[in-house]
Amino acid sequence: MFDALKVKNQCVDWIRDFFEKNGKDCKAVLGISGGKDSSVAAALCVEALGKDRVVGVLMPQGVQHDIDAAYLLVNHLGIKHYEVNIKDAVDGVLKNIPEDLELTPQSLQNLPPRIRMSTVYAISQSVNGRVVNTCNLSEDWVGYSTRYGDSVGDFSPMSNLTVTEVKAIGHILGLPEELVEKTPIDGLCGKSDEENLGFTYAELDVYIRTGYIEDKAKKELIDKKHKANLFKLQLMPVFEPQF
Repeated sequence: MFDALKVKNQCVDWIRDFFEKNGKDCKAVLGISGGKDSSVAAALCVEALGKDRVVGVLMPQGVQHDIDAAYLLVNHLGIKHYEVNIKDAVDGVLKNIPEDLELTPQSLQNLPPRIRMSTVYAISQSVNGRVVNTCNLSEDWVGYSTRYGDSVGDFSPMSNLTVTEVKAIGHILGLPEELVEKTPIDGLCGKSDEENLGFTYAELDVYIRTGYIEDKAKKELIDKKHKANLFKLQLMPVFEPQF
């Protein structure tokens, strides 16, 4: 049985050890969406480092309907935060795309998260920071992240924890219920994660940890997504010349 308190304490110690080795006086900097992942990652860093060493970056694209959740988090934790609206940056790139090139829907959906990550790194470098990757195992398992967007960072406290486990840790950390249990929306096309995926996180998490899933069609879908997206979790292939 998953021991949320035990794993939370282990993760806090791991974060402290990372900063001891990779920047004793550095801050943890992360994008804040108001969802469970950024909420739990921020709270873990606050417990590990103290609120004065955690910086949140809120990055709406124009009007963000649920930005109140992001402000609820930063105010709950009492952390320094910046709001940077990325609409002009996204529009600027799209405006300058040559007319004879039609961007695919995927390109359009993944541009904002890549600009967000560039923004987080710009702020991180300016405040002596290290960027927190906020992905979890469930999303990584099926490639539900943007390559060189939310999939990157300098350290990752939750990449080996499923959605179910992340939420359990969120409750242990005392985060507001509405943040931990907030319906996950991809922020790209307006649908919930589970609508996009074709299965629930509960089903996926059980399958990851036990190998069991009742619906054969969903098993095939999960396996297909996992296989197709393994490249996202691997280091970039590098040519090695033979001298």
